Amino acid sequence: MTEVTVRFFGGPLDGRTQTLEEPVCGSVMRHVHLHEGPKIETRYQLGYTDEAGWQYRLCTVAAPDEL
Repeated sequence: MTEVTVRFFGGPLDGRTQTLEEPVCGSVMRHVHLHEGPKIETRYQLGYTDEAGWQYRLCTVAAPDEL
C-alpha cells in the first residue's frame, strides 16, 4: 500500500494535511463543525495534479442527496 500526504484548500480545514492510503481521485470527504453554534458542514473533493500532488479542494456543488 502507498501512503500519500494530502493538503486541504479552502474552508475550515484550509492548510491542514492528512495521510491517506490508496487515494481515489474524485472522492468526496465531509467535515462537520459542531463547536458552540450551528452545525456547519463542508465537503472536499480529492484531486491530483503533477504540479501540486494530491489535494482536497472545497466543493461548491451540492451532494447528490441534496439535489
